[in-house]
Amino acid sequence: VQLQASGGGLVQTGGSLRLSCEASKRTNSNNGMGWFRQAPGKEREFVAAMDWTGGRTYYPDSVKGRFTISRDRAKNTVYLQMNNLKAEDTAVYYCAANLGAGLATSTGSYRYWGRGTQVTVSS
Repeated sequence: VQLQASGGGLVQTGGSLRLSCEASKRTNSNNGMGWFRQAPGKEREFVAAMDWTGGRTYYPDSVKGRFTISRDRAKNTVYLQMNNLKAEDTAVYYCAANLGAGLATSTGSYRYWGRGTQVTVSS
């Protein structure tokens, strides 16, 4: 199983980006999915999660109201829409597939990880 994240890039403060995470198999159709990020010198941080139905989502306060996680089952792809980006959002972003079908916020709950895509927000 492979997850490939894409869509990162350089954007100015206040701008938007949409990250995509495509699975090589239909892993995310019955798995909870999540996005994490890691800035240089910092631990990997939870950003967004959804259960297998897509009906339940969860975000930390740092991105709530700005980021939205969603999925397209037909394309086997999960998205992270990021709006009103801030300099502190700069990091490498990773998508991950949960061990189960529920919603999870800890890295230990995720079995499969993508390689990551760089997001840089300039002020």
